[in-house]
Amino acid sequence: MSSPSSVGAEVSVGGSRSERGCELHHLRHHAGRHEIDVVAEVDARRLVGFEIKATAAPSAAEARHLAWLRDELGEQFMVGVVLHTGPGAYPLGERIWALPISWLSQV
Repeated sequence: MSSPSSVGAEVSVGGSRSERGCELHHLRHHAGRHEIDVVAEVDARRLVGFEIKATAAPSAAEARHLAWLRDELGEQFMVGVVLHTGPGAYPLGERIWALPISWLSQV
């Protein structure tokens, strides 16, 4: 199983290969009340959020910070992704998906 730091590094490598270019950030808002592992800023206007979870089946509750960011940013928020250790990809809410960590090797 990949550690959160190695998954974050893989997301960073994927971001550096993007033709559009993006900047990666960690978001911590209101003294940790809202925290997102990786936020990719695409074209300086649109954002993709990533949460990294050591579970095989994340729920919508584990995507709550991504849902908060989506609601705060509106259309500026492209998509949220909860990376997990399981095999399946499935929706967790509007513009929020659970994807296996193994998905990173395909991008």
